[in-house]
Amino acid sequence: MQDFSIPTTGGDFRLSDQRGGNVVIYFYPRDNTPGCTLEGSDFRDLATAFRRAHTTILGISTDTLESHRKFREKMRFPFELGSDEDHAVASRFAVWKQKNMYGRKMMGVERTTFLIDAEGILRHEWRKLRVAGHAEQVLAAVRGL
Repeated sequence: MQDFSIPTTGGDFRLSDQRGGNVVIYFYPRDNTPGCTLEGSDFRDLATAFRRAHTTILGISTDTLESHRKFREKMRFPFELGSDEDHAVASRFAVWKQKNMYGRKMMGVERTTFLIDAEGILRHEWRKLRVAGHAEQVLAAVRGL
């Protein structure tokens, strides 16, 4: 997996600095929307199990760091949120896509999750996923590494 860095609610995150542990990167469309809140809450509720499995969770959207800070605090997420305002990281992961919302075409983040192992190898990706039960699927995949 190619290295990248992104500003987060806890400082800069660099993928290569995570070697030796697994990383779950989940891309989501917007802070404080129903699906994104549910997805983040599910990862939050399983955060201890991910930590025991030596796995860092990082949520990324194109919202600002200020928006992320408020969202993270409100939802009590025990993991960082990365701000990809210029969608450079989303583009690199091919999740910056044309979407159709109520008949209107627009560019946005397609909800997608990536699992990168301790060696930096992409082991799994979930595209066009359903939020319900997703965090449990990711945890099962982590445990299967």
